[in-house]
Amino acid sequence: MREIGRDLGRFWTEGRRIERLSYLVGAALLLSGLVHLGVQALLGGPWLGPVSWRKPTTFGLSFGLTAISVAWVSSFLRMGERLRTAALGGFLLASVAEVTLISAQAWRGVPSHFNFETATDTRITTVLAAGGGALFLTLGALFAASLRGQPGLAPSMRAAIRLGFGALVGALVIGGVMIGIGTTLARGGDPQAAYHTAGAFKLAHAVAMHGIALLPSLAWLGHFSDLTERRLTRLLAIASAAYAALVGCALAVGPAVVWLLGAVCVLVLVAAALPIVAGALGGWRHSPGHPVR
Repeated sequence: MREIGRDLGRFWTEGRRIERLSYLVGAALLLSGLVHLGVQALLGGPWLGPVSWRKPTTFGLSFGLTAISVAWVSSFLRMGERLRTAALGGFLLASVAEVTLISAQAWRGVPSHFNFETATDTRITTVLAAGGGALFLTLGALFAASLRGQPGLAPSMRAAIRLGFGALVGALVIGGVMIGIGTTLARGGDPQAAYHTAGAFKLAHAVAMHGIALLPSLAWLGHFSDLTERRLTRLLAIASAAYAALVGCALAVGPAVVWLLGAVCVLVLVAAALPIVAGALGGWRHSPGHPVR
């Protein structure tokens, strides 16, 4: 445990300026989400629907966790420093813009997405859609960097990072589909259909978004255990397959059998993760997958 804590501390003390900025911005976004959760508890109101405190809460928490995760995971990758700074900086700007505008619309009491009622609402909806494009470009650049040779990383960490970024880019593709469907229906004069139809993809979008935190974290923890690289890679492969199947179940959500299959995926994922986490908590081996500086 102490070794894990010391290694975590090094990500801050030895981190690049853009990485430390990402951690701070991520913490601020997490705080924003928690504040809006408190507002929900104090003021009440609907949790679901296009106008609710749920959106600034979930967007703040999700973007905060993702900002921290992306900066942490990308610190393992060998890439040009200009590319790293540009990609992380662009990602942070887009993330802050998304959370800020969604929060502003919640305080105004109007929908944040697919809202073309006034000139202001139209501009905000347009900026949010453009922000999604910026996220795709910046995260796509980091994903591409992860696919290049990374000789300083253990194979398990290298694979986990690639799968995590792949899942995150997949989440953005799902988000793009949601925006496309919702915008078409809202522009056609049926905003309720836009929220309902696009909303069917929300769960898959959310599940896919956080593979960047889950899979590399398991690989990193595994290198504090006495697991062999071969066994760790096998456990990560099982966890990754279960996670991918879970995203698939989230896309097909509806029939009861899909929920059952999703529960099975979660159980398999937990079963694969337990030996890794337990080994890290009682292990002794320092991580060979430490970031290459």
